[in-house]
Amino acid sequence: MTGGIVYYTDNRLENSRYEPILRLSRKTIAASGLPVSSCSLKPIDFGENVVLEGRERGYDTMVEQIIIALENSKADYVFFCEHDVLYHRSWFDFTPPERSLYYYNVNNWRWLWPEDRLITYGTLLSLSQMCCDRELAVGHFRHRLERISEFMMYEERSREPKWARRLGYEPGTKPRRRGGLTDEEHVKVRSEFPNIDIRHKRTFSSPKVTLDSFRHQPDDWTEASIAEIPGWDLRGLSELWN
Repeated sequence: MTGGIVYYTDNRLENSRYEPILRLSRKTIAASGLPVSSCSLKPIDFGENVVLEGRERGYDTMVEQIIIALENSKADYVFFCEHDVLYHRSWFDFTPPERSLYYYNVNNWRWLWPEDRLITYGTLLSLSQMCCDRELAVGHFRHRLERISEFMMYEERSREPKWARRLGYEPGTKPRRRGGLTDEEHVKVRSEFPNIDIRHKRTFSSPKVTLDSFRHQPDDWTEASIAEIPGWDLRGLSELWN
């Protein structure tokens, strides 16, 4: 089986104070040595790039970008990668053992940049930490786009619409009986060293790095300083960006 990366971006970090995050994120992705299939709203020099022209940033746009990147990839299985996550090379050592399941790396921390504070919890599942069979993902996101089209016929377009949160962003994590899109299943896995999900003012979804930002308090809530995260020199990175 061959692995690959699908990379989707709204280009919002380019030419901003957050551009160093973008550059370093791409560096960690490229270090995997895996082929990258990217889809952006403006041309980028990263992987095999396709531009979705004339589209505004939004959840439906992001899903279309994911489908394009998936369809252009030739890999058997893919890692989903985003422009503000630092990926440790150990994550890309993973190979999904089952083609019908979605695998989420729970060894990841959210960093409220540039503060000296990171958080994680037991059920921290993010699309940017997912690996799965490419054809499985293609089918799921095509179906997701069909449902999105139905919702958008009678609901106002917004960056993070309520119906998207009800469906759940992460495939295989929310069954239909609870309002989810499908009854597919997921598995939690842990890379040797963590990935770092950087939260900032231009993130697509809510930062959610404090307990009071959750309706239901998550289990195993853990906080750490940047010096406590193994496998990374986050203190040096923080000083660089400041």
